[in-house]
Amino acid sequence: MSSEDKEAQEDELLALASIYDEDEFKRADSAQGGETRICLELPQNFKIFVSGSPTECLQNSGFEYTICFLPPLVLNFELPPDYPSVSPPVFTLSSKWLSPTQLTALCKHLDNLWEENRGCVVLFAWMQFLKEETLAYLNITSPYELKLCHQENRQSRTSLFPLNAELDDCGAAGAATAQEEILDERAVQDVESLSSLIGEILDFDQSQQKKCFNSKMFLCSICFSEKLGSECMYFMECRHIYCKSCLKDYFEIQIRDGQVHCLSCPEPKCSSVATPGQVKELVGEELFARYDRLLLQSSLDLMADVVYCPRPCCQTPVMQEPGCTMGICSSCNYAFCTVCKMTYHGVSPCKVTAEKLMDLRNEYQEADEATKIFLEQRYGKRVIQKALEEVESRKWLEKNSKACPCCGTPIEKLDGCNKMTCTGCRQYFCWLCMGSLSRVNPYRHFNDTSSPCFNRLFQAMNVDGDFWDAENED
Repeated sequence: MSSEDKEAQEDELLALASIYDEDEFKRADSAQGGETRICLELPQNFKIFVSGSPTECLQNSGFEYTICFLPPLVLNFELPPDYPSVSPPVFTLSSKWLSPTQLTALCKHLDNLWEENRGCVVLFAWMQFLKEETLAYLNITSPYELKLCHQENRQSRTSLFPLNAELDDCGAAGAATAQEEILDERAVQDVESLSSLIGEILDFDQSQQKKCFNSKMFLCSICFSEKLGSECMYFMECRHIYCKSCLKDYFEIQIRDGQVHCLSCPEPKCSSVATPGQVKELVGEELFARYDRLLLQSSLDLMADVVYCPRPCCQTPVMQEPGCTMGICSSCNYAFCTVCKMTYHGVSPCKVTAEKLMDLRNEYQEADEATKIFLEQRYGKRVIQKALEEVESRKWLEKNSKACPCCGTPIEKLDGCNKMTCTGCRQYFCWLCMGSLSRVNPYRHFNDTSSPCFNRLFQAMNVDGDFWDAENED
């Protein structure tokens, strides 16, 4: 190696290391060479479209997605001793989403660039061409459609041919001629299948978008502070941005209140919802476990064939057989009625507790005919009738009686003075103020001038069918 070539190589490698960061350029440790990863500059709203081959089982057939970044072209190179005075760099060019035919065309153009600049360093010119002119050179436009095909002139290698990527006469021959060309051995398509390619493209696009987001400044719409993107989070659907600190407090309050379906964008009238991954990133393990459990429970609640074991210490979800009212818990083996949640009672009607009679009566009165028939079959007509009578009795008692202040027994006043005696506990009480009276002298309440019921013992008493008010007597 001449001193001029050695110096030119060192200067070029140092220059590339200073121009590009470590993600784009990495110098080899053991030889004069390295690796460059070149991300193309895509136009706005660039779309990819993938159609699967009938011979490949592909769930993503007909897949279309708008992306901002495609996986990089990888240029591995090694500088021979007589570069740049005599020989060009030895290289391989690989890509996940370009076909071997397209990569071959790019390799040939890199050779042409070397011929035009023979005797001069060429790596920077190669990298600039690949970064800025690859799409135009290969005539790639949006939507970029990929189709699975097989090349016969490469053993066991699958290649993807973009239907709209016909090369022009300057870069290569037409699509039909290109398939007949001998592929350059330096062109490497680094992809296993169409399915894996889709996943790698989406993963790379997402990671690059996150990298760009983290490096920018954003204004939080809650605390109105400007923060770095790495300290912020955005909702996937609406792209509204808030700082993680504000969202953390917001999520924690909602989860503690059990509102796991309310972890939506704080923006008014916005329906975007946080993903479980975003929630997990912000809240602690204990709160996320509660969020996960409540989210699962709410999903199970929406399933008509899922009931819960009624035992408070169990609560295991139980699948309900269609047309069957018996459920057997897989955890505690408790057999229960899926209707009333009590111990399974066979064909006997479900028992109704006293506190549920009011609810049953309201449900029955507001139900349509089909629901009424179902309720009668479920609880029995006698139970339904009892519920209706019980409610009517309660209404009448509320209107025509008062509860004893001592034991609560309903008391109806038909006649007599306002000194009442409870039929249940025999306690004396005042009908006007419902206060308990002395057993020794119950009438002192009506004779005491400081009493609110002074001189009202016979107020509103029924005399010969008419009510008489002692205070209003002339």
